[in-house]
Amino acid sequence: MWCTNTSRSILNPVAVLLDSGNLVVKDANDDNPENFLWQSFHFPTDTHLPDMKIGRNFKTGHEALTKCGTAVAVRIGPWNGLQWSGSPIPLLECCIFQFTFNDEEVDWTKRWHVYYNLPADYCDTHSLCGAYGSCDIDDTPVCGCLEKFVAKYPQQWEKGDWTEGRVRRTPLNCKREHVFIKYSGIKLPNTKYSHYDKTIALEGCRQACSRNCSCTAYSNLDITNGDKGCLLWFGELIDIRKLSERGQDIYIKMDSSERESEAGSKTKKAMVLTLMSFSLLMVAILLCLILLLKKKKKLQLKEDFELQMFQLPTLTRTTNDFSLTNKIGAGGFGPVYKGVLEEGQEIAVKRLSRTSMQGLDEYKNEVMYIAKLQHRNLVRLLGCCIQGEEKMLIYEYMPNKSLDSYIFDQTKKKLLDWPKSFHIINGIARGLLYLYQDSRLRIIHRDLKARNVLLDIEMNPKISDFGMAKSVTGNEMGTKTCNVVGTYGYMSPKYAVDGIFSVKSDVFSFGVLMLEIVSGKRNRGFVHPDHDLNLLGHVSTV
Repeated sequence: MWCTNTSRSILNPVAVLLDSGNLVVKDANDDNPENFLWQSFHFPTDTHLPDMKIGRNFKTGHEALTKCGTAVAVRIGPWNGLQWSGSPIPLLECCIFQFTFNDEEVDWTKRWHVYYNLPADYCDTHSLCGAYGSCDIDDTPVCGCLEKFVAKYPQQWEKGDWTEGRVRRTPLNCKREHVFIKYSGIKLPNTKYSHYDKTIALEGCRQACSRNCSCTAYSNLDITNGDKGCLLWFGELIDIRKLSERGQDIYIKMDSSERESEAGSKTKKAMVLTLMSFSLLMVAILLCLILLLKKKKKLQLKEDFELQMFQLPTLTRTTNDFSLTNKIGAGGFGPVYKGVLEEGQEIAVKRLSRTSMQGLDEYKNEVMYIAKLQHRNLVRLLGCCIQGEEKMLIYEYMPNKSLDSYIFDQTKKKLLDWPKSFHIINGIARGLLYLYQDSRLRIIHRDLKARNVLLDIEMNPKISDFGMAKSVTGNEMGTKTCNVVGTYGYMSPKYAVDGIFSVKSDVFSFGVLMLEIVSGKRNRGFVHPDHDLNLLGHVSTV
């Protein structure tokens, strides 16, 4: 049923479908669009046509929402002057026009660009983490909290029920002094209960929120013009998401006790300076000892393995001075570059980054294991380089890069038919069997995943990245560690929770990898409309 808010009386109302696709209700004798009683272009549904309005009606709402019935399913965030705050990219042209003029025809066609799909991932689910909960798709679990907030019902939250959200660690009281804490890099909360003022700056916005007891937060309205414009929130803040560099700043009202006093900060600084002055001598001694140990480790590494030692100038020349055009990937160890030796052999140079969480121990670990392992389904190490602060590993070059670039790419995964997929799965299994049964050492990889499986020119899989690997002796099948490493989504529960790793840990990772190859979906971040399970949980219900 359609209705209009007009108070005008019409003698001869008619419904007309215009050439544009707009269905209008109007006076039969009046074609002025400003006098239309009602038109479908002002009430879009699931089809968008040129000249149709999608935006905000100041009397009825604020943001572009996707609803399931009356419930909000997805919210893209408020407009900030450049883009919707929850959208990852700026607006693009919507259409491609193609003109054809030849001996047979002259015509033009229009095709749509796919600008953005919603939901893009699990965190696009509206209010997934409840009030003051923050969703981070790169974290496990995805729902976390803003600093200085605690779970409203801790037991519920720990069980993965985040609907009740979180609350301030210190409750707000209008009769007490309050402050505003800045939170950066987020998708702004739902603006259903908000108010804006385009005329005041950010400081005026703070004062307005401070005077109003119901105001809970404020932010910039338009980021294209400095701090011009004010957006105020009233009530709980819901549907917050971590967006890092693409996110915006929001200032949330908190109890004054949440901000350290100036005197307390000065006291802390004085204590730190005192401790530093007493520690300077010890630090200097420790640095000298560390430098001596590093030199000894480097010398020992050269003596331990019969590997070709590449010179830094050679690798610099073969990789075009480690140029970006030669860069073919990156991982926890550091960037990887393609190079060509003088005799024409293609190589991959893995260069330890100075900001890497891995160091000489992981470097030596990888050299030690791969140098002693020889199998067609394990990547082959050609040599290494240790010169000054530079530490590099040189491998055979894999032209088809890593497995994840195929199975998670909508275009390239079509190249993996079932015979090729089975060939890859079988090759990975053969490589693991060699590590567990046929090699001189029994090796547990501990970080088996799609990114660590490389593909050669014939799509043969080769397991790589042994920096986290561990060996066990004799009939020992595993052990326990306090240093749990690996990738969430591939780690077995026993290893992730208790630190117990074994051959079975790698088998679990292999099972997850097989599911990803067969389904083309990631285990972590898997989304299904009927439940909140990951890929493993979904498969167990089928």
